Amino acid sequence: MSTRLSSYFLRTLREDPSDAEVASHRLLVRAGYIRRQAPGIFAWLPLGLRVKARIEAIIREEMAAAGAFEVHFPALLPKEPYEVTGRYEEYGPGMFRLSDRKDAGYVLAPTHEEVFTLLVKDLYSSYKDLPLTIFQIQDKYRDEARPRAGLLRGREFTMKDAYSFDSSDEGLDASYQAQRDAYERIFTRLGLEYVIVQADAGAMGGSKSEEFLHPTPVGEDTFVRSPGGYAANVEAFTTVAPEPRSFEHLTPAEVLDTPDTPTIQTLVDRANEAHPRPDGRAWTAADTLKNVVLALVHLDGRRELVVVGLPGDREVDMKRAEVAFAPAEVEPATEEDFAKHPGLVKGYIGPWSAAGPVLGEESSTGIRYLTDPRVVSGSGWITGANEHGRHVFGLVAGRDFTSDGTVEVAEVKAGDPAPDGSGPVELARGMEIGHVFQLGRKYADALGLKVLDENGKLVTVTMGSYGIGVTRILAIIAELNNDDKGLIWPKTVAPFDVHVIATGKEESIWTAAEDVVAQLEAAGLDVLFDDRPKVSPGVKFGDAELIGVPTIVIVGRGVADGVVELWDRATGERTSIPLDQVAAAIG
Repeated sequence: MSTRLSSYFLRTLREDPSDAEVASHRLLVRAGYIRRQAPGIFAWLPLGLRVKARIEAIIREEMAAAGAFEVHFPALLPKEPYEVTGRYEEYGPGMFRLSDRKDAGYVLAPTHEEVFTLLVKDLYSSYKDLPLTIFQIQDKYRDEARPRAGLLRGREFTMKDAYSFDSSDEGLDASYQAQRDAYERIFTRLGLEYVIVQADAGAMGGSKSEEFLHPTPVGEDTFVRSPGGYAANVEAFTTVAPEPRSFEHLTPAEVLDTPDTPTIQTLVDRANEAHPRPDGRAWTAADTLKNVVLALVHLDGRRELVVVGLPGDREVDMKRAEVAFAPAEVEPATEEDFAKHPGLVKGYIGPWSAAGPVLGEESSTGIRYLTDPRVVSGSGWITGANEHGRHVFGLVAGRDFTSDGTVEVAEVKAGDPAPDGSGPVELARGMEIGHVFQLGRKYADALGLKVLDENGKLVTVTMGSYGIGVTRILAIIAELNNDDKGLIWPKTVAPFDVHVIATGKEESIWTAAEDVVAQLEAAGLDVLFDDRPKVSPGVKFGDAELIGVPTIVIVGRGVADGVVELWDRATGERTSIPLDQVAAAIG
């Protein structure tokens, strides 16, 4: 089948869009694949829809091979199922909420676990009906605070989401593995490098969660991996805590004057100058206990302060903090927060006071106090004395202070030990391209999805959820496959198999071009034919480079010698081939 450019709905642009931050955004707009409608919202044009359809076709093939059946839900859904599971509130401002003319509440679905669960509840009642895996390819909506990078982080995006239903945990394991395997096949066919990492389940919930990340320096996710094969998102990384130590023979804590030391570095410098260690070793930031005040904004609007104690050579990672304190939003404490709590002596905050140990309501600040897992019993620290210009030296965890619990909010550093003992980790950046969850019985419990087992007793169904970002994948492929002239699509997802360009005014050239197109069509290839009669060769070549079909056939002056040029867009190589052998040469 051929498409003629003279009548095709396509306009390419010579200038980059002003809001484009990354190559995929810039080139997809310029080449006529998408058009911006609002921040994070794009219209899909014919070229873009063709690439999107090819990606979706690969996904559908592999879903079918994994035994999944396709369905399709609306994007506009009633709010009640989300209220039953608690996610109507948990999603917070990220969910689009609206009302109809009768004031009934609806949402633009950010994800579809609830309605998939209710569908199966409505239709299935026996363990004999299971296992079942169903999926859809549908648009999702999330009110991103800062939509950016074109299709990579938008408010409307297309996802493939699949859901498995089993009557036993063993069945869930099998369904989960089948989807996980299918994902590996999909990404391999799409030519995408991927790393499978342990991940946090977030608002999805569940017991097991893994992300497929494409390693790239421009990725929004940081992940860690070890030589022994451990891999995890930093949000899911678990700190290896040192063993508790005895504090029987440790000297008592001592409060010392440390004027003008509101930062860790000034404290370390002052400690080495005025209060050197007895063993001769220099004090370092790792010897200090930094106490960071965070504000948690709960779903009901309540603002709670929490103090987190962590080694002074670590910063708080806000993404890890968001996971640790979810569903509350997390932000640094403000000057107004400090003003309301005079017990928080900024720059000199500590868990200890002259009145005694700090725990819950007995805290010197009256604020919940949590510590990093490295703050183990018997570990000694320099930390704030809750007085201006003073720190306490030799404060020992478990002897002089306790906490209300531990929390994983400290940054992960290269060289930290992997929790499975497989060696020190390295840090890398990646983009999420897929996510698989073992949801367990969270949604089935909430929505009453039960079936009769082989003994005639009602059992709660266990579920899995599996998502692939279709439009995000398209953008990542574009991000990976381009040069300074335009896109260079892989053959598996290119909008057309071949781009034929007719250049010249002679009738023989146009006749030959028509013959070449017919030859390619007969071979079953999808052809884009640039048959525009009054457009210069330079403009046609520029458009071809911008559009990015990987195989280009130039029909021009060589026709007089019975040859055309075969142009490999990826390598730039051009070779002459006989007119009657074009289809055979392309294969």
